[in-house]
Amino acid sequence: MIRSPENRRWWALAALALSVLVVGLDLTVLNLALPTLAGALHASTGDLQWFIDAYSLVLAAALLPAGLLGDRFGRKKLLTGALILFGVASLACAYSGSAGELIAARAVLGLAAAVILPLSLAVLPVLFTAEERPRAIAAVGGATFLGYPVGPILGGWLLDHFWWGSVFLINLPVVVIALIAVAVLMPESRSERRLRLDLPGVLISSAGLTALTYGVIKAGQDGWSDVSAIATMLAGAVALAGFVAWERHATSRANGQPLVDLTLFRSASFTWGTALSTMVSFALFGILFGVPQYFRDVRGLDSLASGLRLLPLIGGLAAGLALGQRLARPAKAPAGGPADGPAGQAGAPLVSAKVLVAAGFAVMAAALAVGAGTTITSGTGFGAAWFAVTGLGLGIAMPTALNAALGALSAERSGSGSALITALRQVGATIGVAVLGTVLNSVYRGGLSVTGLPASAAAARSSVAGGVAVAHAVNSAPLLHAVGVSYVHGMDVMLWVCAAIALVSALLGLAFLPRTGQPSSAAAVTADAAIAAGAAVAGAAGPGPGAAGPGAAGAGAGPAGAGAGAGPAGAGAGAGAGPAGAGAGAGAGPAGAGVGAGAASAGAAGAVRPGAAAADACSAPGGSAAAGRAQAGSGEARAE
Repeated sequence: MIRSPENRRWWALAALALSVLVVGLDLTVLNLALPTLAGALHASTGDLQWFIDAYSLVLAAALLPAGLLGDRFGRKKLLTGALILFGVASLACAYSGSAGELIAARAVLGLAAAVILPLSLAVLPVLFTAEERPRAIAAVGGATFLGYPVGPILGGWLLDHFWWGSVFLINLPVVVIALIAVAVLMPESRSERRLRLDLPGVLISSAGLTALTYGVIKAGQDGWSDVSAIATMLAGAVALAGFVAWERHATSRANGQPLVDLTLFRSASFTWGTALSTMVSFALFGILFGVPQYFRDVRGLDSLASGLRLLPLIGGLAAGLALGQRLARPAKAPAGGPADGPAGQAGAPLVSAKVLVAAGFAVMAAALAVGAGTTITSGTGFGAAWFAVTGLGLGIAMPTALNAALGALSAERSGSGSALITALRQVGATIGVAVLGTVLNSVYRGGLSVTGLPASAAAARSSVAGGVAVAHAVNSAPLLHAVGVSYVHGMDVMLWVCAAIALVSALLGLAFLPRTGQPSSAAAVTADAAIAAGAAVAGAAGPGPGAAGPGAAGAGAGPAGAGAGAGPAGAGAGAGAGPAGAGAGAGAGPAGAGVGAGAASAGAAGAVRPGAAAADACSAPGGSAAAGRAQAGSGEARAE
C-alpha cells in the first residue's frame, strides 16, 4: 500500500508530523525538569534561564539561513541531518554533568529545531495539491499541539519514576521513527537554480533576530523599564531595519539573490495570513502558560494531572480541524455543470477563507472570555468546557490562516519563504509571551498584600509558586488563600486580554484577508503525476485564455488573473494570479503545512518567567500555496 504514489505522500506527511512532534515534546518536558535540574546540576537561577534562552536565541539566529540551505542543497537531506542532530543533542542533554554542558546541548537542539521547523513545511509543496493542503496542515498542526499536553503527562511520569535525564531521552524513539520515515518515504526536493548564500543578509538577520529576541526575554524577566533590555531590543530593531535595506539592495542588483523575498509582503494573503497565525499564539498564551500554573500551584495538582486536564483542548482542536476542512472543501458542480465549467469540477469553497478565519477567532474569543470567569473554586468540568471550545476555534482558524500565508510562496524558494514565516511568528510569539506575562505578574503582585506577616513573606510577591512556598513555610492559611485569589485574578485579566486579541484578529481577518487563499485548481497537476514526472507543480485555472505548449506551461491573463495550460505527461502547468488579472509564466504553486503556537515556560522552583518562555514559543508554521506566483522560468521544483 505504501508503494503507490498516493499512499506514499500521506505516509511522508506522517513522517513530517513526527518531526514536528519531537520539537513540541522537548519544549514542554524541560519546563517540568527545571526545579530538579537546579539541584542535580547545582544550577543557579541564571543557569536555569539559559537552559531555555540558549535554545531560543540559536533558533532565532538560524531560521532564515536554514530555509535557504534547504532550497539549495535539498530539503530532505537537511531535514534528515537535523533529526540526527536533534537526537544526538537530546542524548547530550540527558547525560550532561554540569550546567554549562546542558546549556551547550540546548543550543545545539535550537540549531536542529531551526532546520526541522521550516523544512517540515517547505517539503509539502511538492507533495500535495491545493485541495489536499488543508488536510496536510491539520495533520502537522495537530501533531504540534499534541506535544503540549502529552509532554507534561510523559515528563511528569518519568520524573516520578526515573532520573531527570529521562525527560530528554523520550525524544529518541520519536526521532528514530521520524528519521526512518523521512529517509524511506519522502522525495527529495530542491530549487532548480543554484542559489547563492547571501552571507551579509545571514549575518545581519541573525544578529538582529537574536538581539530582539534576547531583549524581549530580558524585559519579561527584569521589567520593561530595564535599560539593558531596551537597549538590546533597539539594537535588534536597528539591525533588522538594516537587513531590510540590504535585502532591497540585493533584490535590485542584476542576478541578485536575497536571503528573503521582500515582495511577499505585497501579498495580502501572505502578510495577513502570517500576522493572524502569529496572533493565534497570543490568544493561546493564557492556556499554555497561565493555566498550567493555576493547576499546579493554586489547585495543588502535579504535572501529570495538569497535562491530563489540558487534553480537552486537543479534542476541541481535532473537531475544529475536521469542521474547518469540511467547510473549506470546494463544492462540486452538479451533473450537467454550470456554464463556466464541466460537471464535477471543483468550485468555490462552501465558506470563504476570510469568513472561516474570522469565525474561528470569534469562537476562541468567546471561549477565552468565559475562561476569564475562572475562580479559585472553579471545577474541572468548567475548565474542560472552555478549553475544548477554544480548541474548536483554533482548529477552524489556524489552518486557513496558514494556508493563506503560504499561498504566496513559489516552490522554487519554499524553504526560505517558510523560514521567513517561522521567524516572524517566533519573534511575535516571544513578544506576546513577555507582554501577557507582564500583565499576569503585575496584577498578581498588585493584588497580594503581605501586611502584618513576617519580612520573609515579601518573597511571596515574586511568583505564585514562591507565594505558595512562603505560605507553607510560615504556616499561614490566609496567605495561601490570598496567593491563590491574586493569581486567579491576574490570570483572568490576562485571559480577557487574550479574548480581546482574538476578537481583534477576527475583525482584521474580515477586513484584510482575501476571500480565498488560492485560485481554483481544476487545472492543477496532481502531486502523484508531478512526482512521477520529476517536477511537482500545482496549476491554477481561470477564465483567462491559457495557451498550451509541448512540455511548457500555459500563460494567460483574465479577470481572475490566471491562465492554464498542460504539456505531455501532465508536467506543465500555467500559473499566475494578480489583482489586476495579470500574471503568467511557468510556475509551481507550493503547498505547505505546519502550525505554530505559543509555548509555556516556567522558571526555577516554579517561578513565573513570562519572558523566558518566549522562547520556547516556537512555532511550527505552515500553510498552503496557490499557483499565483508568476515567476517566469523559476517556478519549478524538482522532486526526486
